[in-house]
Amino acid sequence: MEFSSSVKDGVVVVALDGELDEKSAGQTREFLDKTIRANCHRLILDFKKVAFMDSTGIGVLLGRYKKLTQAGAELCVTNLNSQIDKVFRISGLYQIIKAV
Repeated sequence: MEFSSSVKDGVVVVALDGELDEKSAGQTREFLDKTIRANCHRLILDFKKVAFMDSTGIGVLLGRYKKLTQAGAELCVTNLNSQIDKVFRISGLYQIIKAV
């Protein structure tokens, strides 16, 4: 998994590139935790270049969602392909994580 990020007015956008699965979960978790700053009120994960996500990826997202909501911030996603959109729909992630 590769990452790039930008910050503007407390909104952090992280572009993910690769597969969000068991192999990349630790690296992704670590990067996102380092990227989330105290002044971050919204984290947007850009899935444009993510080809696959499994249940381990769901766990990564839920952990970041919990950290962000405890800090009064919001987790959002964008550019989900049909496979990842299906994972979000089936798992119920759209009920807590907003697509923008």
